[in-house]
Amino acid sequence: MYNIRGSSWVTFFMVCTGWLCIFTHAQMKIPPETVQKWAITISEQINAIASKYSGAALLQKKIKDVEPIIRIEDVDGSRLVLEFADEIERMLGSKMKSVKRLADTAEDADLYHEYNSSLQFDYFNALLVNSMDEEGNFIELGGEFPLEENEHFNKLSVNTLMSDIQVPTNVYNKDPDILNGVYMSEALNDVFISNFQKDPTLTWQYFGSSTGFFRLYPGIKWTPDSNGVVSFDCRNRNWYIQAATSPKDIVIVVDVSGSMKGLKMTIAKHTINTILDTLGENDFVNVIAYTDYVRYVEPCFKGTLVQADLDNREHFKLLVDELHVKGEATVKKAMKESFRILADARANGQGSLCNQAIMLITDGAMEDFQSVFEEFNWPDKKVRVFTYLIGRDMTFSENVKWIACNNKGYYTHISTLADVQENVMEYLHVLSRPMVINHDHDIIWTEAYMDSVLFKSKAHSLLLMTSVAMPVFSKKKETLSHGILLGVVGTDVPLLEVMKLAPRYKLGAHGYAFLITNNGYILAHPDLRPLYSDGKKLKPKPNYNSVDLSEAEWEDTEDSLRTAMVKGETGTLNLDVRAAVDKGKRPLFLKNDYFYTTINETPFSFGMVLTRGHGQYMFFGNVSVEEGLHDLQQPDLMIANEWTYCETDIDPHHRKLTQLQAVVRYLTGKEPDLECDEILLQQVLFDAVVTAPLEAYWTALTLTAPGVDEGMESAFLGTRSGLMRVIRYAGSEKRVGKKFLTHVDKENLFTVDHFPIWYRLAAENKPGQFFFYVPHDDINKGKNTFVAVTSVTVTEGKRTAVAGAIGMQASLDLLERVFLSIAKQPNNTDCSDVDGICPLSCESVDVNCYLVDNNGFTLVSKEKGDVGKFFGEIDGSVMAQLLKSGLFKRVTLYDYQAMCKNAHHHTSGARPLLSPFYGLLALVKWFFSHFVMFMLEFNICGLWHNDYVVDAHRQKKVELMQPCNTEYPGFMYDTSIRETNSIIKCGRCQKMFVLQQVPNSNLVMLVVQADCDCSRQYAPITLAPREVKYNATVKCNRMKSQKIRRRPESCHAYHPHENAKDCGGACGIAVSLTLYFMCLATSLALH
Repeated sequence: MYNIRGSSWVTFFMVCTGWLCIFTHAQMKIPPETVQKWAITISEQINAIASKYSGAALLQKKIKDVEPIIRIEDVDGSRLVLEFADEIERMLGSKMKSVKRLADTAEDADLYHEYNSSLQFDYFNALLVNSMDEEGNFIELGGEFPLEENEHFNKLSVNTLMSDIQVPTNVYNKDPDILNGVYMSEALNDVFISNFQKDPTLTWQYFGSSTGFFRLYPGIKWTPDSNGVVSFDCRNRNWYIQAATSPKDIVIVVDVSGSMKGLKMTIAKHTINTILDTLGENDFVNVIAYTDYVRYVEPCFKGTLVQADLDNREHFKLLVDELHVKGEATVKKAMKESFRILADARANGQGSLCNQAIMLITDGAMEDFQSVFEEFNWPDKKVRVFTYLIGRDMTFSENVKWIACNNKGYYTHISTLADVQENVMEYLHVLSRPMVINHDHDIIWTEAYMDSVLFKSKAHSLLLMTSVAMPVFSKKKETLSHGILLGVVGTDVPLLEVMKLAPRYKLGAHGYAFLITNNGYILAHPDLRPLYSDGKKLKPKPNYNSVDLSEAEWEDTEDSLRTAMVKGETGTLNLDVRAAVDKGKRPLFLKNDYFYTTINETPFSFGMVLTRGHGQYMFFGNVSVEEGLHDLQQPDLMIANEWTYCETDIDPHHRKLTQLQAVVRYLTGKEPDLECDEILLQQVLFDAVVTAPLEAYWTALTLTAPGVDEGMESAFLGTRSGLMRVIRYAGSEKRVGKKFLTHVDKENLFTVDHFPIWYRLAAENKPGQFFFYVPHDDINKGKNTFVAVTSVTVTEGKRTAVAGAIGMQASLDLLERVFLSIAKQPNNTDCSDVDGICPLSCESVDVNCYLVDNNGFTLVSKEKGDVGKFFGEIDGSVMAQLLKSGLFKRVTLYDYQAMCKNAHHHTSGARPLLSPFYGLLALVKWFFSHFVMFMLEFNICGLWHNDYVVDAHRQKKVELMQPCNTEYPGFMYDTSIRETNSIIKCGRCQKMFVLQQVPNSNLVMLVVQADCDCSRQYAPITLAPREVKYNATVKCNRMKSQKIRRRPESCHAYHPHENAKDCGGACGIAVSLTLYFMCLATSLALH
């Protein structure tokens, strides 16, 4: 028995030992020396291909040959920023002069115009021009109005000899006030044309009348919306409102008691939103709702005023939409709270420190609250009170009117939604009175905006612009105390045109210029992203024009740059920054020098950035015009069409010229009157001569046997002067990257605000060493091409400047063929000295092989779907080990202009289901009261507003895109580490991998054991952004915090001669007392 037991133990021991041996042998060993040989060979071959087809060595030699005649100079940023600012100041100054001429002409025309209530006058209505009736005759106000396409006005059809008139649908186009205003403003036509002749860079000029019509030059054919409605009302536009009034502090007080149910509450909400739309970034606001107690619609803003920028206005609108009625109204508490908010703002130097007003929105007031006004507002009446009586009931209208008239405000009665717009606008005319009586013409500049209403073409609807505007007053003595505002004149200034005055070529590969407002908001900045993708559509972000400078320049954690610029100072600042290119996927560490100054006579400040190493130097070389012209006209050459080599927008005959055509015509003497940048022309001529041999070199490659390698598609170069040369090694039908370096490939071209991505990547790489990558842009969605690019430099003494970048683009199949032809050992390999798998092959199922760039993106993999992906998404276990060992470093980046999905509960206004009896009673009440009111007012709108009929629309969860802050990772390879190998323990198996740097490139080769799945132990490492969440306290403090801002210099809040008796009124409604009391009695009985 003992022997049997002993035998069993021996057998057990032998079995275990066998399994252990099997397990030991199962642990794969990848020989690092094999991978190292592959990496060296891959380096030699891909660098040979890149060098051969790009011609980089030839270009560097040509630049070396001309170094003796090259002069390198330091860029003086402090001087340059002042030069740019002066140019911008001159440009904006000419726009202001044009607007001033319009204002003077309009006021003189009104002075000598006598109002004629029976005036008959035909004018060109922009909606009706060139319209005919069935008989072929022009309809009334729609006569023949010649239009022709104009390059300067975005290729729209316009009439540059005449303006025309746009009238909103809700305004009668032959109203006597409209006809008199149109007739009077005819005098502006000659000034429009004269202004355009004096300053051909002017765009749209206009006069917005206080009566509602809009005179636009040049005249256009206006397109209504899909419903045939013209909703555009010039009086709602930011330029009109800002010019018509001084900055203001507004507290909106809304009644949400039970009596405000149904249509009344709908009207009240629309009234609040309309008031909010009249506010701008120089204004401050809060919204209070009251029943038997007072509550702030945003509790975070309790007791304070917040800046009325677009972000806050939209935030208030969302909260107002959620208001519900209940309880009884006690106005007194709400009024006292409002006065306290405004008094505190005045005392603490907060808010606008100018106009202050309370907007009371209610369906009636039981008393006049004289005691409140005696305590808080009389006798100085520093706070105006505007009252809006909501609904049909006029019972307590006298008290509501008394409140406004005794506090220098205005009273209006709003009974339908259609009444809201006109009635809200009245408060602006009241606030404008002191300015009008003083006859102070303040020129205003608006925040950045996108005008997608006026212009339907996609390019223009997405164009950011600012407007300069000036109010137009009545100078007639008999109406002086009434302070009559006739309207506002203005012109649009595309910010793209402003930024062209800071030429890109003077700022270097990573340099840029930017503009901000007195509030610290960005007008123009290359990192401003005003649009977001909503499905296939591009839409403006809710806060696109209230992006603070600190949100783009987020490395300035102390707000030093922002504070200095907002204060209007001139100075410099140095910052180490983390930048990112290629859709934010590739981090760069840069040392930036910031230079800034103010733009006089405007609320703007201008800044520019020079990056050390690239932006520090400019080099100059001389060639003859004849020599340069010859090379400039070679077919492979193009120049940056968005840059201004020659000003083609001054003379209408030049507008159809491309920049290259303009340069050639100027240099050949055919267009000597063109205004051209002589320094830039000299640089582009020099670059054309130096790079000319590349055209012959590239052509020779295509003609010499055995021809070009299959998959090779393009060679290209770019220089600091915006010059590019491109050759196509393959025809369009054979190229995978068909759109690469075409006019739609904006990311890879020189544009007004950035150098191409490949140029910027090359500038950060070692000169002469190729940078290989798979583009992430929209034109390479298939991830089936790759680019290899390197920089070329010029040296004088101790100074070295980047002269340009040169590279090649090819199909990824070419790179894969090279890789797989090298990364395998034949079966007859001598494996005697190899410790590990031999022969080793990347085609084997046992291993996965990858070629990965310095930012962790995959260029070559067995799986086609892996190409272009971040390696951490493919194999989280290996990437985790590489991060742990320090081969790759994580770089944290931030996006303060992100859009995140937020679940929003869309709640119906319906009541819960009522009892059948109560429902029937409610229906009787509804029918009877609406029938009576219909007889009283003949207003059928109210039939659709009822709180008692149950809405089938239930609560829905809607995913809304809202502005948010996000944090996301970038990754960079530590080039000091050339190789590593490791074993990762993953539960029941262990995974070996070998990493080897590919010499003289930005690539690494990875060979990874394929049969060990570590996905349970290691999650993928992704580049997905993470929303930065804030707790309630921090979020509240961020929302209401007020950064340093510069207030507008002028304020017109008071004038002793103001006629405060003109405080509004309401049209009386003659009602049948019998019907009224029948309605009242029925309502009481049903309650």
